[in-house]
Amino acid sequence: QVQLVESGGGLVQAGGSLRLSCAASGRTFSTYAMGWFRQAPGKEREFVAAISWNGSSNDYADSVKGRFTVSRVNAKNTVYLQMNSLNAEDTAVYYCAAAFRTTWSTSRRGYEYDYWGQGTQVTVSS
Repeated sequence: QVQLVESGGGLVQAGGSLRLSCAASGRTFSTYAMGWFRQAPGKEREFVAAISWNGSSNDYADSVKGRFTVSRVNAKNTVYLQMNSLNAEDTAVYYCAAAFRTTWSTSRRGYEYDYWGQGTQVTVSS
């Protein structure tokens, strides 16, 4: 069992930055592929970014490419999402997710992840 706890959300003005963190429990964090997803009010959950177990591969949604950066520090059991140049469309609850022993490096499909955090709210004021 893995527990994921997101932090770092909050209220920021358009053009600003935030860094989200996702801390994982368990000793096998380094074997998990990790993903970030978000869900805005009235909308479906959408993929944001993903990173492979060793950080060698990553993937981004087109809407955040060039503005967001996903990274991980396995020694700290933590994955990060650096968000720059935020705009109102980035307002959502952000979730991190973990996938165990996958045959793929990164995935945009939420159903392929085994564990999810409780989410952290990001609100961008325009």
